[in-house]
Formats: sequence, structure tokens, C-alpha cells
Amino acid sequence: MDFTEVYRQTGNLVYFSPGAHFILNAAEDTLVVRRTDTLQVTRTWSIGPPSETVVITSHSKSHGTATSNSQWISQAGWSCDSEYILAASSRRGVVHVFKLRDEDWNARIETGAEGLVKAEWAPDGRHILCFSEWGLRVTIWSLLTASATYIQFPIHPDRGYAFRADARYFVLAERHKSKDTMGIYDTSSNYRLVRHFPSPTTNLSSLALSPSGNYLAVWESILEYKLHILSLAGDVQGTFTPTPDPGFGIRHAAWHPTGMFIAVGGWDDKIHILDSLTWSAASTLELSSRIPNGVVLWREPADWLESTQGRGFISYERLRGPQSVSICRVDLTKPNQRSGAVQLEWNKTGTLLLVRFENVPTLVHIYDFPTPSEPFVPRLRCVLQHQKPVLSARWNPVRKGNLAICCGTQSVYTWSDEWEGEGGEEEDMAECIGVPTNMKYETRDIRWAPDGKGLALMDKDTFCCAFEVEDDVIS
Repeated sequence: MDFTEVYRQTGNLVYFSPGAHFILNAAEDTLVVRRTDTLQVTRTWSIGPPSETVVITSHSKSHGTATSNSQWISQAGWSCDSEYILAASSRRGVVHVFKLRDEDWNARIETGAEGLVKAEWAPDGRHILCFSEWGLRVTIWSLLTASATYIQFPIHPDRGYAFRADARYFVLAERHKSKDTMGIYDTSSNYRLVRHFPSPTTNLSSLALSPSGNYLAVWESILEYKLHILSLAGDVQGTFTPTPDPGFGIRHAAWHPTGMFIAVGGWDDKIHILDSLTWSAASTLELSSRIPNGVVLWREPADWLESTQGRGFISYERLRGPQSVSICRVDLTKPNQRSGAVQLEWNKTGTLLLVRFENVPTLVHIYDFPTPSEPFVPRLRCVLQHQKPVLSARWNPVRKGNLAICCGTQSVYTWSDEWEGEGGEEEDMAECIGVPTNMKYETRDIRWAPDGKGLALMDKDTFCCAFEVEDDVIS
């Protein structure tokens, strides 16, 4: 793995373009675009004070007072075709839009008195969603017509909406007259309302749309462990509550890539796998201090960073046979307890499920899932144990069994099931990889390139990239 130099960034706003040819980052009030093959700067833009010319503007006027860092970029992102880039400044309530191949073209959206919490691209790359403060409305701005569509009273700007996989429909959780409701909007008809129906939730926490777009999962807040499965017509297909009721709600739910299952995790260290036929638990995975025989425990070697001076590649210690790990048991009757599934994530093919439990922060659990032709018996495949708590773990978006992990150290950790053993069979491999830099560097977050061949590694105020080394072909 080859590493680049370290570059400055703010807000962890570092993104590869959809084609993986460019990488974008924000540094205070400046956007920088680099080529991924050379890391040479291709474009830079600075979002200064508003100018006299406004391409897109809201009817209301901003009246805020600028602070020292009010100009800083709070959100950034690529359009789906890499043609446009947005840079939002939430404190100023302004979204700037730039065109990669035309440095002189730009647009600006002023959200006005309702403020701005979040701005992001719609899947078509020609509309921008702007969520206002206090849940007042979400505004969909069109770059093609310079017009806006308003939808009132969204519940959550971060986890209360979804687009269907084909981007045809936009699903939004709303609150009208103190009741949870769901709105279905047709994106091909300027976000025209198609259906509006009440949600069975009393205090909706989040939602997740199935990959097929046929089903919508909605669940209650922390006080109630209840998940409902709805059709897009609003009919309740099923409701799940475990027995006995753990007393706390759901933390995460993740659809299987086929839509045949949904994994549900709460605060009780159990993962329930619901099937799409009965919407009941077909299997339950539970955190245990005992790692059974046949499951590999990969343990990070002690002091390996010091011995390699942060510039080496070293394998995890591979421990077989029954092993034990320490679990911090918590009292759920007390507030602010660290427990439950903090992350649930399927790999690309749905054959592996990654789980991180908050009361064992140094561990990553990987579960094996059978193919449709095999008996449905999920099992724990391996556990990766680290010296420090895991901060981020992400599957490769292209390869089925390739995982990257970071723990706030000068390193990145990888696990893969694609290594070829001595007998020609595939086997697992886990490695600790130091980030070669002379400065203090703590990898706090990671982000894959869309082609799965590179990583962006982010510290608090800096980032670097790591790319796979391709073997030379000798003819």
C-alpha cells in the first residue's frame, strides 16, 4: 500500500469523486480538488462573503451576524456524475455550487431566516436538498430551472428520509399535528406528493428503505423496542418486538443487500435477523465473552508501532481454539450507558455482517451468512481485537471481503478473505499498516474510493490517501 503526503482539511470533508478520478477536500472556507493519480491540485474555490449576483435565492433574507469561522464549509459533496460540487456553510445559511469543468460557472442558494442544518445532493445530481432549522421544511432546489419545491415539517434531517434505489421516489418522515406521518414524493414530477399516510410510530427514531424499494422499516425512539415494516402504500406488513422486551429501543437496523433480511440491534447486545416472510427473528446473534472453537481471534500485536517506527506491515496474532475477551457489563437502569450495537454493516454481497458493540469498543465481530442455497445458520467467523477503541470500520464498496479499520493511531488495519493459501484455497488475512509520516498522525476516520482501490485517512485537521500497489506484469 502506497501513501501520499499529508494535506490539510477541516470537518473531515474529504470525498473521492464517483468515478474515483478526483478527490475533494475542504480547508476552512476553501474547496480543493486534486487528481487521484498525481494528487496535483486541479481546482480551488473560496466561498467568501455574498456577492451582488445571486443565481438562486430564497424569498426570505438572512439576518445573521458573521463570526470568526462562520465562513467555513460545513458540508461538501460531488454530484453523481462528478460535474458539480456543492459547498455549504450552515452558519451563514448559504450553499455554493461549482462546476468542475468550468471554473467561472457558479451558483448560490441563500436559505434565509429559516436557517440551514444540512445540504446534500439528490441522486440525480441536479437537485439539492436543504434542511432548515427547527424541522420547519426541506427545500429541493433545481439547478436546471432555478426553482424550489418545499416540503413542510421533516422530523430528522439526518436519518428521517431515503431515496428508492432507482431514485424514482423520495420517502420523508414528517410530523403533522404532533403525529408521525410518511410522505412519498415522485422525483420525476418535481417531487410531487404521491401518497401521505400515518406512521404506526408514536415517536419515530429513524427509517430504512429496503434495497428493492418494496418495504420501509421504521422504528421507535430509545424508550420502546419496536420496529414496523410498511409497504410504500402505507400498509403495515409486520411488527417486531423481542421477547422479553429489553426495555430500551433500537440503535441500528440494516437491510441485507437482497432485501430478504434486516438486521436489528438495540442496547441489549443482541442482533436479531428478521426474514421477509414472517418479519420475525430467523436468527439471533448475541455478544459473548467466550469465543468458541473454530472462530479465529485476530489480536493486534503489542507495541508493533514502536518496533516498526510506524512504517511497517505486520500481521495480527492469529489465535485459534476457545478464547475469552473481557466485556464491560453495564447497568441499563442508569443513564448514559455504553452498550449495544454501535454499528451494523453488510458487505457488498451480503455474505458477511460487521458488528461493533459499544461495551467492547476494541473489538470488531464478523459474522458469516449462508447463500440462498444453503441452510440459514449464521455463525461468528472471526473477531478482531485492538489495543485502542475502534473509531471507524468500513467495507470495501467493490470487493466482497475487504475491510478497513482505524483506531485513532498512526495506522490503518485491514482484514480480507481473498488471500490465496499454500494449497490455492482462499484464506483470511489481517494486517496492521503504519502510516509513514514524520509528524504526529492519528487516523480517526476512513473513506473508500468508489473503485475500492484507495482510502482517504483522516486525522482531526489533516488527511492522506493510501492506494493499493499493483504488481507489475512481466511479459
